Amino acid sequence: MDISIIQAEAGDAAEILSLQKVAYQSEAKLNNDWTIPPLTQTLSEIESEFETRTFLKAIHEDKIIGSVRAFLDSGTCHIGRLMIFPEYQGKGIGTRMMEKIEAAFPNAKRFELFTGTRSAHNIRLYNRLGYRECREMDISPKVRLVFMEKQQ
Repeated sequence: MDISIIQAEAGDAAEILSLQKVAYQSEAKLNNDWTIPPLTQTLSEIESEFETRTFLKAIHEDKIIGSVRAFLDSGTCHIGRLMIFPEYQGKGIGTRMMEKIEAAFPNAKRFELFTGTRSAHNIRLYNRLGYRECREMDISPKVRLVFMEKQQ
């Protein structure tokens, strides 16, 4: 399967948001909470993120099938919203996207991300990539996040 991973542009915001609404259905089901931020984010909110974050997109046959975003703050690269269309999951695309987003921040001293504590598949992926759990936080009565970090 021929997949390109390149930097996304603000003009990709609507397509990335559509992907996000599909990709995060599984998280909503796991937590029985359909109000999680990835499902309630608006187009104008994601467009404004392009001003402060680096977005990557995975493309297959001219369609965005994956995305991830990150920004650097005080030596820490904060990685967020790694997502792949469900039919493309389990093919190594997420791993490739994580490697590319980390490489985009060579001056980072550490990387940090978070996922839901019920997201065993995500936690396994991040552990395999060298991330370790560092703290947890409740964002709603139904959703608890685990923060994971990796030193550069």
